Amino acid sequence: MSKDIIKALGELEKEKGISPDVVIEAIRAALESGYKKNFSKANNFSIEIDENSGDYKLYADKTVVELVEDAQQEISVEDARQINYKFELGDIVKIEIQPKKDFGRIAAQTARQVILQKIREAERDSIFNEFEGRESDLIDGIVQRVNRGNIYIDMGKIEGVITQTEQIPGEEFTQGDRLKAVILEVKNSGKGANILLSRTHPNLIKRLFELEVPEIHDGVLEIHSISREAGSRTKIAIHSNDPNVDPVGSCVGNKGIRVKTIIDEINGEKIDIVVYDKDPAIFIANSLGPAKIISVTADEKEKAAVTVVPDNQLSLAIGKEGQNARLAAKLTGWKIDIISESQYVERKNKANLESAQNVEEE
Repeated sequence: MSKDIIKALGELEKEKGISPDVVIEAIRAALESGYKKNFSKANNFSIEIDENSGDYKLYADKTVVELVEDAQQEISVEDARQINYKFELGDIVKIEIQPKKDFGRIAAQTARQVILQKIREAERDSIFNEFEGRESDLIDGIVQRVNRGNIYIDMGKIEGVITQTEQIPGEEFTQGDRLKAVILEVKNSGKGANILLSRTHPNLIKRLFELEVPEIHDGVLEIHSISREAGSRTKIAIHSNDPNVDPVGSCVGNKGIRVKTIIDEINGEKIDIVVYDKDPAIFIANSLGPAKIISVTADEKEKAAVTVVPDNQLSLAIGKEGQNARLAAKLTGWKIDIISESQYVERKNKANLESAQNVEEE
């Protein structure tokens, strides 16, 4: 090795966070392996590296014995004590070996290989550490390529992937397009960090609202819950911590600019902004918008509610293929039974009739 390599080790520690001790130890092990493979089948040798100068020395490690039977492995007690009078039987004596001419070239190559390997490992670990624990964070990246339905996103130091199942139905991207996504999962594979991204997760809506609505970022407004069917419709429940701040108006923005920016980002997906209320009946009524609600009867023990709507609002409350009711149930966490006003009157009349009959029978 040389002082240039020692200098490189210092730069590794400074720029990549790799301890010189780690690299020195790796080089030592690699040199020992290289020496054994190319010059000697013996196992009793070691290499010491001067971390200041970069110089190395090769030693044969011989056991002190009374009678030498294997000169390659052993040294007599008399010869050992000529080196140091303190040696006793069983001690290990390090005897410097003058390495063969080609070993210097092998040493330099090995050092370079080890340093390059450590750099790659450190960069992989650094990237993984940077993204570990960042699940649900919003990223803004550029489409690097599209392959077999998967979208690969340039995130700077690393490439993230959006699989087909995490893409909004109907949207298409080409190389160079810019998009936003949330980190779904960070894995540490043998080749480094593997970043899985999502465009369908409800957290994408949450992060976009935090980005576009300062009142949410500042804590004046809070996102209570989100229910989403990506590519079609989302409901988001907002609570205001300040009675003077309108949650819906703040999220919509002047002339609808805030919510329009979010809708444009998610390929035109519809967004219903719902006012959260601690009263379950009010919250459920709000969640079924844009339908008008006559009444809500909530059973907190069962977390089930019966909602009455005008006859001409029943299909609107339920939504196409039940979507509005389904999203409202997910948003509130309640089981919601939606009936028309005429159905409610019919049920009520039937219940009154049954009650009257029971009284007569008694």
